[in-house]
Amino acid sequence: MGVPEELAERMSMAEQHEYLRAKFSRRSMIRGGAVTVGAVTGGSFVLGGTAQAAVPTQSTAPATEWVDGAFVAPFGRHLAFGNDPSTEMTVSWQVAVPVKKPFIRIGTHASHLSVKIPAEVRSLYTPAGVGASGDHTQYYVHAKLANLKPGRTYFYGVGHEGFDPAAPQFAGTIGTFTTAPAHKEAFTFTAFGDEGVGYHGLANNSLLLGQNPSFHLHAGDICYADPAGAGKTADTGFDSRVWDQFLAQTETVAKSVPWMPAYGNHDMEAWYSPNGYGGEEARWSLPDNGPDAKNLPSVYSFVYGNTAIISLDANDISFEIPANLGISGGTQTKWLEGQLKKFRASKDVDFIVIFFHHCAYCTSTAHASEGGVRQEWVPLFEKYTVDLVINGHNHQYERTDVIKGDKVVKKLPIGETAYSETEGVVYVTAGAAGRSLYAFSAPDSYEGHVNEVDSVASFINTKDGKVNETVAWSRVRYLNYSFLRVDVEPAARGQYAKLKVSGVAETGNRIDHFTVARKAK
Repeated sequence: MGVPEELAERMSMAEQHEYLRAKFSRRSMIRGGAVTVGAVTGGSFVLGGTAQAAVPTQSTAPATEWVDGAFVAPFGRHLAFGNDPSTEMTVSWQVAVPVKKPFIRIGTHASHLSVKIPAEVRSLYTPAGVGASGDHTQYYVHAKLANLKPGRTYFYGVGHEGFDPAAPQFAGTIGTFTTAPAHKEAFTFTAFGDEGVGYHGLANNSLLLGQNPSFHLHAGDICYADPAGAGKTADTGFDSRVWDQFLAQTETVAKSVPWMPAYGNHDMEAWYSPNGYGGEEARWSLPDNGPDAKNLPSVYSFVYGNTAIISLDANDISFEIPANLGISGGTQTKWLEGQLKKFRASKDVDFIVIFFHHCAYCTSTAHASEGGVRQEWVPLFEKYTVDLVINGHNHQYERTDVIKGDKVVKKLPIGETAYSETEGVVYVTAGAAGRSLYAFSAPDSYEGHVNEVDSVASFINTKDGKVNETVAWSRVRYLNYSFLRVDVEPAARGQYAKLKVSGVAETGNRIDHFTVARKAK
Protein backbone atom coordinates (compact mmCIF):
# COMPACT_ATOMS: atom_id res chain seq x y z
CA MET A 1 0.00 0.00 0.00
CA GLY A 2 2.28 2.76 -1.19
CA VAL A 3 5.44 0.93 -0.04
CA PRO A 4 8.31 1.13 -2.57
CA GLU A 5 8.75 -2.17 -4.32
CA GLU A 6 12.37 -2.66 -3.32
CA LEU A 7 11.36 -2.26 0.35
CA ALA A 8 8.10 -4.18 0.25
CA GLU A 9 9.85 -7.26 -1.10
CA ARG A 10 11.85 -7.47 2.15
CA MET A 11 9.23 -6.26 4.63
CA SER A 12 6.87 -8.22 6.82
CA MET A 13 3.31 -6.93 7.19
CA ALA A 14 4.23 -5.35 10.54
CA GLU A 15 7.24 -3.58 8.99
CA GLN A 16 5.09 -2.22 6.17
CA HIS A 17 2.60 -0.90 8.73
CA GLU A 18 5.39 0.89 10.62
CA TYR A 19 6.76 2.38 7.38
CA LEU A 20 3.37 3.72 6.29
CA ARG A 21 2.60 5.12 9.73
CA ALA A 22 5.90 6.96 9.81
CA LYS A 23 5.37 8.31 6.31
CA PHE A 24 1.87 9.61 6.95
CA SER A 25 2.02 10.36 10.66
CA ARG A 26 2.70 14.11 10.34
CA ARG A 27 -0.13 14.64 7.88
CA SER A 28 -2.49 12.40 9.86
CA MET A 29 -1.73 14.08 13.17
CA ILE A 30 -2.40 17.47 11.67
CA ARG A 31 -5.76 16.24 10.44
CA GLY A 32 -6.47 14.35 13.67
CA GLY A 33 -6.43 10.95 12.01
CA ALA A 34 -3.51 9.17 13.59
CA VAL A 35 -5.73 6.37 14.86
CA THR A 36 -7.79 4.75 12.15
CA VAL A 37 -10.37 2.70 14.01
CA GLY A 38 -12.62 4.13 16.67
CA ALA A 39 -15.85 2.96 18.26
CA VAL A 40 -18.13 5.99 18.03
CA THR A 41 -21.02 4.58 20.01
CA GLY A 42 -22.71 1.30 20.48
CA GLY A 43 -23.59 -1.77 22.42
CA SER A 44 -24.67 -5.35 22.29
CA PHE A 45 -27.99 -6.80 23.30
CA VAL A 46 -29.04 -10.04 24.90
CA LEU A 47 -32.57 -11.03 23.99
CA GLY A 48 -34.41 -11.99 27.10
CA GLY A 49 -31.81 -10.13 29.16
CA THR A 50 -30.60 -6.60 29.49
CA ALA A 51 -28.87 -4.26 27.10
CA GLN A 52 -25.13 -4.12 27.65
CA ALA A 53 -23.67 -0.88 26.39
CA ALA A 54 -20.18 -0.97 24.99
CA VAL A 55 -17.67 1.38 26.57
CA PRO A 56 -17.25 4.17 24.00
CA THR A 57 -13.74 4.96 22.85
CA GLN A 58 -12.68 8.20 21.30
CA SER A 59 -12.52 8.24 17.54
CA THR A 60 -9.54 10.27 16.36
CA ALA A 61 -10.56 10.34 12.72
CA PRO A 62 -11.15 13.81 11.26
CA ALA A 63 -13.90 15.82 12.93
CA THR A 64 -17.29 15.11 11.40
CA GLU A 65 -20.41 17.14 10.74
CA TRP A 66 -23.72 15.43 11.45
CA VAL A 67 -26.15 15.00 8.59
CA ASP A 68 -29.91 14.75 9.00
CA GLY A 69 -30.42 10.99 9.42
CA ALA A 70 -33.57 11.06 7.31
CA PHE A 71 -31.35 11.51 4.25
CA VAL A 72 -28.97 8.65 5.05
CA ALA A 73 -29.99 5.09 4.14
CA PRO A 74 -28.04 2.11 5.54
CA PHE A 75 -26.41 -0.17 2.96
CA GLY A 76 -24.08 -3.16 2.72
CA ARG A 77 -25.90 -5.31 5.26
CA HIS A 78 -24.10 -8.54 6.09
CA LEU A 79 -24.72 -11.19 8.72
CA ALA A 80 -22.33 -13.38 10.67
CA PHE A 81 -22.89 -16.09 13.24
CA GLY A 82 -21.68 -15.66 16.78
CA ASN A 83 -19.90 -18.47 18.58
CA ASP A 84 -23.18 -20.40 18.77
CA PRO A 85 -25.13 -20.16 15.47
CA SER A 86 -28.30 -21.41 17.13
CA THR A 87 -28.50 -18.47 19.55
CA GLU A 88 -26.16 -15.71 18.31
CA MET A 89 -26.08 -13.49 15.23
CA THR A 90 -24.35 -10.24 14.33
CA VAL A 91 -25.98 -7.84 11.88
CA SER A 92 -23.56 -5.39 10.25
CA TRP A 93 -24.06 -2.53 7.81
CA GLN A 94 -22.65 0.77 6.61
CA VAL A 95 -23.63 4.41 6.48
CA ALA A 96 -21.99 6.86 4.12
CA VAL A 97 -21.73 9.67 6.69
CA PRO A 98 -21.90 9.91 10.50
CA VAL A 99 -25.32 9.30 12.03
CA LYS A 100 -26.67 9.58 15.56
CA LYS A 101 -27.83 6.70 17.73
CA PRO A 102 -27.65 3.77 15.27
CA PHE A 103 -29.77 0.78 16.18
CA ILE A 104 -31.39 -2.43 15.04
CA ARG A 105 -35.02 -3.43 15.45
CA ILE A 106 -35.83 -7.12 15.70
CA GLY A 107 -38.94 -9.26 16.06
CA THR A 108 -40.63 -12.43 14.89
CA HIS A 109 -42.84 -10.62 12.38
CA ALA A 110 -42.21 -7.74 9.99
CA SER A 111 -44.96 -5.69 11.60
CA HIS A 112 -43.76 -6.30 15.16
CA LEU A 113 -40.22 -4.96 15.37
CA SER A 114 -40.75 -3.84 18.92
CA VAL A 115 -37.30 -4.62 20.31
CA LYS A 116 -34.88 -1.76 19.65
CA ILE A 117 -31.19 -2.39 20.30
CA PRO A 118 -28.29 0.10 20.16
CA ALA A 119 -25.51 -0.61 17.68
CA GLU A 120 -21.78 0.07 17.56
CA VAL A 121 -20.07 2.22 14.92
CA ARG A 122 -16.50 1.41 13.94
CA SER A 123 -15.04 4.30 11.98
CA LEU A 124 -12.14 3.62 9.62
CA TYR A 125 -10.02 6.56 8.49
CA THR A 126 -7.77 6.41 5.41
CA PRO A 127 -5.67 9.45 4.48
CA ALA A 128 -5.10 10.52 0.90
CA GLY A 129 -1.87 9.06 -0.44
CA VAL A 130 -2.27 5.60 1.08
CA GLY A 131 -2.49 3.79 -2.21
CA ALA A 132 -5.15 5.24 -4.48
CA SER A 133 -7.48 6.08 -1.60
CA GLY A 134 -8.82 9.59 -1.20
CA ASP A 135 -8.92 11.17 2.24
CA HIS A 136 -12.04 9.66 3.75
CA THR A 137 -13.66 7.92 6.70
CA GLN A 138 -15.90 4.86 6.45
CA TYR A 139 -18.54 3.97 9.02
CA TYR A 140 -19.29 0.31 9.73
CA VAL A 141 -22.10 -0.50 12.15
CA HIS A 142 -22.56 -3.72 14.14
CA ALA A 143 -25.28 -5.11 16.39
CA LYS A 144 -24.59 -8.37 18.24
CA LEU A 145 -27.60 -10.45 19.20
CA ALA A 146 -27.63 -13.28 21.73
CA ASN A 147 -30.14 -15.54 23.49
CA LEU A 148 -32.02 -16.07 20.24
CA LYS A 149 -34.16 -19.18 19.78
CA PRO A 150 -32.72 -22.07 17.73
CA GLY A 151 -34.26 -22.68 14.32
CA ARG A 152 -36.23 -19.44 14.45
CA THR A 153 -36.67 -16.88 11.68
CA TYR A 154 -36.34 -13.28 12.85
CA PHE A 155 -37.23 -10.05 11.08
CA TYR A 156 -34.94 -7.07 11.49
CA GLY A 157 -34.42 -3.52 10.33
CA VAL A 158 -31.42 -1.25 10.82
CA GLY A 159 -31.51 2.49 11.29
CA HIS A 160 -30.50 5.56 13.25
CA GLU A 161 -31.95 8.84 14.44
CA GLY A 162 -34.13 10.05 11.56
CA PHE A 163 -34.29 6.67 9.79
CA ASP A 164 -36.51 4.17 11.59
CA PRO A 165 -37.11 0.89 9.71
CA ALA A 166 -40.41 0.52 11.58
CA ALA A 167 -41.76 3.59 9.76
CA PRO A 168 -44.04 2.72 6.79
CA GLN A 169 -41.85 4.53 4.24
CA PHE A 170 -38.88 2.34 5.16
CA ALA A 171 -40.74 -1.00 5.31
CA GLY A 172 -38.91 -2.17 2.20
CA THR A 173 -35.65 -2.28 4.12
CA ILE A 174 -36.77 -5.06 6.48
CA GLY A 175 -34.68 -8.24 6.31
CA THR A 176 -34.73 -11.70 7.85
CA PHE A 177 -32.33 -14.30 9.19
CA THR A 178 -32.73 -17.81 10.59
CA THR A 179 -30.74 -19.28 13.45
CA ALA A 180 -29.25 -22.77 13.33
CA PRO A 181 -31.43 -25.67 14.49
CA ALA A 182 -30.97 -27.18 17.92
CA HIS A 183 -30.79 -30.71 16.50
CA LYS A 184 -29.38 -32.50 13.47
CA GLU A 185 -31.33 -31.51 10.37
CA ALA A 186 -30.63 -31.46 6.65
CA PHE A 187 -29.26 -28.18 5.36
CA THR A 188 -27.25 -26.62 2.53
CA PHE A 189 -24.27 -24.29 2.56
CA THR A 190 -22.24 -22.69 -0.22
CA ALA A 191 -18.59 -21.66 -0.56
CA PHE A 192 -16.11 -19.93 -2.83
CA GLY A 193 -13.04 -17.68 -2.72
CA ASP A 194 -11.64 -14.69 -4.60
CA GLU A 195 -14.79 -12.80 -5.53
CA GLY A 196 -13.85 -9.15 -5.92
CA VAL A 197 -16.18 -6.60 -7.48
CA GLY A 198 -17.66 -7.08 -10.93
CA TYR A 199 -20.10 -8.87 -13.18
CA HIS A 200 -19.02 -12.45 -12.41
CA GLY A 201 -19.26 -11.89 -8.67
CA LEU A 202 -22.78 -10.55 -9.17
CA ALA A 203 -23.71 -13.53 -11.30
CA ASN A 204 -22.41 -16.04 -8.77
CA ASN A 205 -24.21 -14.22 -5.96
CA SER A 206 -27.51 -14.48 -7.78
CA LEU A 207 -27.02 -18.24 -8.09
CA LEU A 208 -25.92 -18.53 -4.47
CA LEU A 209 -29.17 -17.05 -3.26
CA GLY A 210 -31.09 -19.56 -5.36
CA GLN A 211 -29.45 -22.46 -3.48
CA ASN A 212 -31.17 -21.27 -0.26
CA PRO A 213 -28.02 -21.81 1.81
CA SER A 214 -28.00 -21.68 5.60
CA PHE A 215 -24.65 -19.89 5.44
CA HIS A 216 -21.89 -19.06 2.97
CA LEU A 217 -18.13 -19.55 3.36
CA HIS A 218 -15.76 -17.10 1.65
CA ALA A 219 -12.28 -18.66 1.50
CA GLY A 220 -10.27 -15.45 1.40
CA ASP A 221 -9.37 -12.66 -1.03
CA ILE A 222 -12.68 -11.01 -0.44
CA CYS A 223 -12.92 -7.72 -2.36
CA TYR A 224 -9.40 -6.90 -3.64
CA ALA A 225 -9.21 -3.36 -2.29
CA ASP A 226 -5.56 -4.40 -2.02
CA PRO A 227 -4.94 -5.60 -5.60
CA ALA A 228 -1.26 -6.53 -5.35
CA GLY A 229 -1.61 -8.89 -2.41
CA ALA A 230 0.67 -9.30 0.62
CA GLY A 231 3.15 -6.55 -0.16
CA LYS A 232 5.37 -8.50 -2.53
CA THR A 233 5.26 -5.49 -4.89
CA ALA A 234 4.43 -1.82 -4.39
CA ASP A 235 0.67 -1.64 -3.85
CA THR A 236 -0.14 1.79 -5.22
CA GLY A 237 -3.57 0.54 -6.31
CA PHE A 238 -4.97 0.07 -2.79
CA ASP A 239 -8.37 1.73 -2.41
CA SER A 240 -10.42 1.00 0.70
CA ARG A 241 -13.56 2.33 -1.00
CA VAL A 242 -13.72 -0.90 -3.01
CA TRP A 243 -15.04 -2.46 0.20
CA ASP A 244 -18.13 -0.27 -0.05
CA GLN A 245 -18.77 -1.58 -3.55
CA PHE A 246 -18.23 -5.15 -2.45
CA LEU A 247 -20.58 -5.02 0.52
CA ALA A 248 -23.23 -3.39 -1.64
CA GLN A 249 -22.73 -6.12 -4.26
CA THR A 250 -23.10 -8.99 -1.79
CA GLU A 251 -25.97 -7.49 0.20
CA THR A 252 -28.60 -9.40 -1.76
CA VAL A 253 -27.23 -12.60 -0.22
CA ALA A 254 -25.46 -11.48 2.95
CA LYS A 255 -28.44 -9.59 4.39
CA SER A 256 -30.20 -12.93 4.98
CA VAL A 257 -27.41 -15.53 4.74
CA PRO A 258 -24.52 -15.39 7.24
CA TRP A 259 -21.39 -14.59 5.21
CA MET A 260 -18.45 -16.24 6.98
CA PRO A 261 -15.00 -15.24 5.66
CA ALA A 262 -11.47 -16.48 6.13
CA TYR A 263 -8.76 -13.95 5.27
CA GLY A 264 -6.43 -14.32 2.30
CA ASN A 265 -3.30 -12.53 1.15
CA HIS A 266 -5.28 -9.72 -0.51
CA ASP A 267 -7.09 -9.08 2.79
CA MET A 268 -3.94 -7.87 4.58
CA GLU A 269 -3.87 -4.05 4.40
CA ALA A 270 -0.71 -2.62 5.93
CA TRP A 271 -1.96 0.88 6.77
CA TYR A 272 -4.44 -0.06 9.48
CA SER A 273 -2.50 -2.35 11.82
CA PRO A 274 0.77 -4.31 12.09
CA ASN A 275 -0.95 -7.59 11.16
CA GLY A 276 -2.82 -6.00 8.24
CA TYR A 277 -6.23 -6.86 9.66
CA GLY A 278 -7.23 -3.59 11.33
CA GLY A 279 -9.48 -2.68 8.43
CA GLU A 280 -11.10 -6.12 8.47
CA GLU A 281 -11.89 -5.78 12.16
CA ALA A 282 -13.80 -2.59 11.39
CA ARG A 283 -15.83 -4.26 8.60
CA TRP A 284 -16.54 -7.70 10.05
CA SER A 285 -17.75 -9.03 13.38
CA LEU A 286 -16.89 -12.73 13.46
CA PRO A 287 -16.92 -15.43 16.15
CA ASP A 288 -14.21 -14.73 18.72
CA ASN A 289 -13.47 -18.28 19.87
CA GLY A 290 -10.15 -18.63 18.03
CA PRO A 291 -6.69 -18.80 19.61
CA ASP A 292 -5.74 -15.13 19.17
CA ALA A 293 -8.49 -12.69 18.19
CA LYS A 294 -5.97 -9.81 18.08
CA ASN A 295 -3.59 -11.31 15.52
CA LEU A 296 -5.87 -13.91 13.89
CA PRO A 297 -9.39 -12.43 13.79
CA SER A 298 -10.57 -14.77 11.03
CA VAL A 299 -9.65 -17.97 12.89
CA TYR A 300 -12.76 -19.40 14.51
CA SER A 301 -15.13 -22.36 14.54
CA PHE A 302 -18.83 -23.02 14.80
CA VAL A 303 -21.17 -26.00 14.71
CA TYR A 304 -24.27 -26.02 12.51
CA GLY A 305 -26.43 -29.12 12.86
CA ASN A 306 -24.12 -32.13 12.70
CA THR A 307 -21.27 -30.25 11.00
CA ALA A 308 -18.33 -28.40 12.54
CA ILE A 309 -16.85 -25.58 10.44
CA ILE A 310 -13.31 -24.34 11.07
CA SER A 311 -11.91 -21.15 9.51
CA LEU A 312 -8.11 -20.83 9.37
CA ASP A 313 -5.65 -18.08 8.43
CA ALA A 314 -3.13 -19.56 6.02
CA ASN A 315 -1.18 -16.28 5.84
CA ASP A 316 0.32 -17.48 9.13
CA ILE A 317 1.99 -20.49 7.48
CA SER A 318 2.46 -19.38 3.85
CA PHE A 319 5.91 -19.82 2.34
CA GLU A 320 4.75 -18.33 -0.94
CA ILE A 321 3.55 -15.01 0.54
CA PRO A 322 5.38 -14.61 3.87
CA ALA A 323 4.25 -11.14 4.99
CA ASN A 324 2.53 -12.67 8.04
CA LEU A 325 4.48 -15.93 8.17
CA GLY A 326 4.70 -17.16 11.76
CA ILE A 327 2.49 -14.42 13.20
CA SER A 328 0.77 -16.85 15.58
CA GLY A 329 3.97 -18.41 16.86
CA GLY A 330 2.41 -21.84 16.36
CA THR A 331 -0.68 -21.17 18.45
CA GLN A 332 -3.02 -21.50 15.46
CA THR A 333 -1.85 -25.02 14.66
CA LYS A 334 -2.04 -26.01 18.33
CA TRP A 335 -5.58 -24.59 18.52
CA LEU A 336 -6.54 -26.41 15.32
CA GLU A 337 -5.54 -29.77 16.78
CA GLY A 338 -7.52 -29.01 19.91
CA GLN A 339 -10.60 -28.19 17.85
CA LEU A 340 -10.24 -31.34 15.73
CA LYS A 341 -9.84 -33.50 18.81
CA LYS A 342 -12.88 -31.88 20.47
CA PHE A 343 -15.15 -32.19 17.45
CA ARG A 344 -14.17 -35.79 16.75
CA ALA A 345 -15.07 -36.65 20.35
CA SER A 346 -18.42 -34.83 20.24
CA LYS A 347 -21.51 -37.00 19.94
CA ASP A 348 -23.27 -34.14 18.15
CA VAL A 349 -20.70 -33.68 15.35
CA ASP A 350 -20.46 -36.04 12.39
CA PHE A 351 -18.61 -33.92 9.82
CA ILE A 352 -15.67 -31.52 10.02
CA VAL A 353 -15.29 -29.03 7.16
CA ILE A 354 -12.27 -26.71 7.07
CA PHE A 355 -11.83 -23.67 4.86
CA PHE A 356 -8.96 -21.24 4.34
CA HIS A 357 -7.28 -19.42 1.48
CA HIS A 358 -3.98 -20.94 0.28
CA CYS A 359 -4.36 -24.32 -1.41
CA ALA A 360 -3.20 -27.57 0.07
CA TYR A 361 -3.46 -29.31 -3.30
CA CYS A 362 -3.89 -27.50 -6.62
CA THR A 363 -2.24 -27.62 -10.05
CA SER A 364 -2.87 -24.02 -11.12
CA THR A 365 -0.01 -22.48 -13.07
CA ALA A 366 -0.34 -19.37 -10.87
CA HIS A 367 0.03 -20.39 -7.21
CA ALA A 368 -0.39 -24.19 -7.24
CA SER A 369 0.07 -25.78 -3.77
CA GLU A 370 1.23 -24.23 -0.49
CA GLY A 371 3.97 -26.17 1.26
CA GLY A 372 3.27 -24.54 4.59
CA VAL A 373 -0.23 -26.01 4.60
CA ARG A 374 1.03 -29.47 3.73
CA GLN A 375 3.70 -29.24 6.41
CA GLU A 376 1.64 -27.81 9.28
CA TRP A 377 -1.99 -28.78 8.75
CA VAL A 378 -2.39 -31.69 6.34
CA PRO A 379 -1.02 -34.23 8.87
CA LEU A 380 -3.71 -33.05 11.32
CA PHE A 381 -6.43 -33.26 8.66
CA GLU A 382 -5.43 -36.88 8.09
CA LYS A 383 -4.99 -37.75 11.76
CA TYR A 384 -8.49 -36.55 12.62
CA THR A 385 -10.06 -37.68 9.31
CA VAL A 386 -11.34 -34.27 8.19
CA ASP A 387 -14.21 -34.71 5.75
CA LEU A 388 -13.75 -31.78 3.37
CA VAL A 389 -11.18 -28.99 2.85
CA ILE A 390 -12.17 -25.90 0.84
CA ASN A 391 -9.64 -23.39 -0.51
CA GLY A 392 -9.49 -20.33 -2.78
CA HIS A 393 -6.33 -18.49 -3.95
CA ASN A 394 -6.22 -20.14 -7.39
CA HIS A 395 -8.91 -18.71 -9.65
CA GLN A 396 -10.42 -21.92 -10.98
CA TYR A 397 -12.23 -25.04 -9.82
CA GLU A 398 -10.20 -28.14 -9.02
CA ARG A 399 -11.05 -31.20 -6.98
CA THR A 400 -8.74 -33.97 -5.85
CA ASP A 401 -9.12 -37.70 -5.46
CA VAL A 402 -9.05 -39.03 -1.90
CA ILE A 403 -5.57 -38.17 -0.57
CA LYS A 404 -3.47 -39.40 2.33
CA GLY A 405 0.26 -38.92 2.74
CA ASP A 406 0.37 -36.81 -0.46
CA LYS A 407 -0.74 -39.86 -2.44
CA VAL A 408 -3.99 -41.02 -3.99
CA VAL A 409 -5.51 -43.70 -1.78
CA LYS A 410 -8.66 -43.88 -3.85
CA LYS A 411 -9.66 -42.43 -7.18
CA LEU A 412 -12.86 -40.43 -6.88
CA PRO A 413 -14.55 -40.06 -10.28
CA ILE A 414 -17.46 -37.67 -10.65
CA GLY A 415 -20.52 -39.04 -8.84
CA GLU A 416 -18.61 -41.43 -6.56
CA THR A 417 -18.38 -41.61 -2.75
CA ALA A 418 -15.45 -41.13 -0.38
CA TYR A 419 -15.51 -42.69 3.09
CA SER A 420 -13.49 -40.16 5.03
CA GLU A 421 -13.35 -42.12 8.28
CA THR A 422 -11.24 -44.88 6.73
CA GLU A 423 -9.85 -43.56 3.43
CA GLY A 424 -8.51 -40.01 3.37
CA VAL A 425 -9.32 -36.35 2.65
CA VAL A 426 -10.85 -34.64 -0.39
CA TYR A 427 -9.69 -31.09 -1.24
CA VAL A 428 -11.57 -28.57 -3.38
CA THR A 429 -10.20 -25.34 -4.81
CA ALA A 430 -13.20 -23.06 -5.37
CA GLY A 431 -11.43 -19.81 -6.22
CA ALA A 432 -13.40 -18.81 -9.32
CA ALA A 433 -15.97 -16.54 -7.67
CA GLY A 434 -15.31 -13.49 -9.80
CA ARG A 435 -11.73 -12.38 -10.30
CA SER A 436 -9.85 -12.98 -13.55
CA LEU A 437 -9.19 -16.65 -14.19
CA TYR A 438 -5.84 -18.45 -14.05
CA ALA A 439 -4.80 -21.53 -16.05
CA PHE A 440 -4.06 -25.25 -15.81
CA SER A 441 -1.19 -27.14 -17.36
CA ALA A 442 -3.57 -30.05 -18.08
CA PRO A 443 -6.85 -29.98 -20.02
CA ASP A 444 -10.17 -29.26 -18.34
CA SER A 445 -12.03 -32.34 -17.09
CA TYR A 446 -15.48 -31.90 -15.57
CA GLU A 447 -19.00 -33.32 -15.60
CA GLY A 448 -20.12 -33.83 -19.19
CA HIS A 449 -16.58 -33.13 -20.43
CA VAL A 450 -14.36 -35.76 -18.80
CA ASN A 451 -10.76 -35.76 -20.04
CA GLU A 452 -8.73 -37.89 -17.66
CA VAL A 453 -4.94 -37.81 -17.57
CA ASP A 454 -2.62 -40.05 -15.61
CA SER A 455 -0.56 -37.20 -14.16
CA VAL A 456 -0.28 -33.41 -14.10
CA ALA A 457 2.89 -31.31 -13.94
CA SER A 458 2.72 -28.75 -11.14
CA PHE A 459 4.72 -27.25 -8.28
CA ILE A 460 4.62 -26.62 -4.53
CA ASN A 461 5.75 -23.46 -2.73
CA THR A 462 8.29 -24.37 -0.04
CA LYS A 463 10.52 -22.38 2.31
CA ASP A 464 13.26 -22.79 -0.29
CA GLY A 465 11.11 -21.65 -3.22
CA LYS A 466 9.10 -23.47 -5.87
CA VAL A 467 9.65 -27.20 -6.21
CA ASN A 468 8.28 -28.99 -9.26
CA GLU A 469 6.12 -32.05 -8.74
CA THR A 470 4.14 -34.43 -10.90
CA VAL A 471 0.83 -35.37 -9.31
CA ALA A 472 -1.84 -38.00 -9.89
CA TRP A 473 -4.55 -36.54 -7.59
CA SER A 474 -6.05 -33.89 -9.90
CA ARG A 475 -9.46 -35.39 -10.69
CA VAL A 476 -11.69 -32.48 -11.80
CA ARG A 477 -10.55 -29.22 -13.44
CA TYR A 478 -12.84 -26.46 -14.65
CA LEU A 479 -11.50 -23.13 -15.90
CA ASN A 480 -14.46 -20.81 -15.58
CA TYR A 481 -16.50 -19.05 -12.91
CA SER A 482 -18.13 -21.30 -10.33
CA PHE A 483 -18.89 -21.97 -6.67
CA LEU A 484 -19.43 -24.90 -4.31
CA ARG A 485 -22.72 -26.22 -2.96
CA VAL A 486 -22.78 -28.73 -0.09
CA ASP A 487 -25.95 -30.56 0.96
CA VAL A 488 -25.65 -32.09 4.43
CA GLU A 489 -27.81 -35.14 5.10
CA PRO A 490 -27.88 -36.47 8.69
CA ALA A 491 -28.62 -40.11 9.43
CA ALA A 492 -29.64 -42.34 12.31
CA ARG A 493 -26.83 -43.57 14.51
CA GLY A 494 -24.73 -46.18 12.74
CA GLN A 495 -26.10 -45.24 9.32
CA TYR A 496 -24.15 -43.15 6.82
CA ALA A 497 -24.57 -39.40 7.07
CA LYS A 498 -23.59 -37.65 3.84
CA LEU A 499 -22.04 -34.50 2.47
CA LYS A 500 -23.25 -34.20 -1.11
CA VAL A 501 -20.84 -31.78 -2.76
CA SER A 502 -21.48 -30.09 -6.10
CA GLY A 503 -19.46 -27.71 -8.21
CA VAL A 504 -21.84 -25.25 -9.88
CA ALA A 505 -20.82 -23.06 -12.83
CA GLU A 506 -21.85 -19.44 -13.24
CA THR A 507 -24.11 -20.72 -16.02
CA GLY A 508 -26.01 -22.83 -13.49
CA ASN A 509 -24.67 -26.08 -14.91
CA ARG A 510 -23.23 -28.68 -12.55
CA ILE A 511 -19.56 -29.31 -13.25
CA ASP A 512 -18.81 -31.83 -10.50
CA HIS A 513 -20.51 -33.84 -7.80
CA PHE A 514 -19.35 -36.36 -5.25
CA THR A 515 -20.33 -37.60 -1.80
CA VAL A 516 -18.44 -37.83 1.47
CA ALA A 517 -19.99 -40.42 3.79
CA ARG A 518 -19.40 -41.16 7.46
CA LYS A 519 -21.25 -43.29 10.00
CA ALA A 520 -23.42 -41.04 12.17
CA LYS A 521 -22.85 -40.98 15.91
